Amino acid sequence: MNEKIRVLIVDDSASVRLTLSDIISADPALEVMATAADPYVAVERIRQEVPDVIFLDIELPRMDGLTFLRKIMAQRPIPVVICSSLAQAGSDTFMQALEAGAVDVVAKPRIDTAQFLQESRMRICDAAKAAAHAKLKGVRKAAPALPVEAKLTADAVLPPVSEARRQSLVQRMPATEPIVAIGASTGGTEALREVLEALPADSPAVLIVQHMPEKFTAAFARRLDAGCVVRVREAVDGDPVEQGLVLVAPGNQHMQLVRTGRRYSVRIVDGPNVSRHRPSVDVLFRSVAQSAGRNALGMLLTGMGDDGARGLLEMRQMGSVTIAQDEESSVVFGMPKEAIQRGAASRVLPLARMAGEIAAFGRNPARSAGGAA
Repeated sequence: MNEKIRVLIVDDSASVRLTLSDIISADPALEVMATAADPYVAVERIRQEVPDVIFLDIELPRMDGLTFLRKIMAQRPIPVVICSSLAQAGSDTFMQALEAGAVDVVAKPRIDTAQFLQESRMRICDAAKAAAHAKLKGVRKAAPALPVEAKLTADAVLPPVSEARRQSLVQRMPATEPIVAIGASTGGTEALREVLEALPADSPAVLIVQHMPEKFTAAFARRLDAGCVVRVREAVDGDPVEQGLVLVAPGNQHMQLVRTGRRYSVRIVDGPNVSRHRPSVDVLFRSVAQSAGRNALGMLLTGMGDDGARGLLEMRQMGSVTIAQDEESSVVFGMPKEAIQRGAASRVLPLARMAGEIAAFGRNPARSAGGAA
């Protein structure tokens, strides 16, 4: 149980290989098994020793990363994290990589600011640990526990309401159009695609936080939009929240729901990492709890850590319907498990039932409104 997670780094840049190696080696739970400048060298390394996780660039010499990924998944599946520069994010290639079997995507670390480098370290190490425990081809693996360390809650971005105010909101929240809020992390890109592609055009409005770097979220939204009946786009500050529209929180910024009378819009704000992430599911869920209450449905999908667990509990306490993905269908049963253990989920369901629940909620939001704890 104390064995380190072995990581193979595949990138043609010597400086990137060195930076990634330094970041990974500094984490006591991780070790760099080997590095490779191209897929052919990587294959030789894998023949000598099979890594627990591969960090893979997309643009590589002799064989592109996407082709290499597909060969890995067809011949000997190994958890792969795509590690790409923001300059490449304008392409949908990385979405093809996720569809081909990559479990996560992270931005290459930059050293231009100390804060960015520190956040990169946390994101890269978390991605490695989550990937090592991801289920591939139906193989069940236990979700890892993140190290216990100080981390900010949603209080750092959006203040909580007092108990008296909570009770007042529960009693006096006006009936509005139904709102759906979904949070996901590792394994969430494909989970969200499965859910959204099954939604009808008249689906209730959906707000999504998927842990993903900035600019990657725009390509993610475009990819979803191309395959869905509902409209999907990356959220912009002030966007109205409408039936048949899915808004994805932009990477590196938090997204909040705002109500004016009976109409909703989103607010995109800066702020520190909350529950180790920006955007944070906890921030979105708290805002939905406060602004929509019993008019909302909250869903927490696959992912490592506990982001969203507190927020989902707040939604349930405000009268929202709350659902967590079950272990069997989760790539990493971390975030949903935390929510279940906290009593935040009024129901635990497989991924295949999520779209039906959203559609049913849109038709009759009150049908299971006994979500308050």
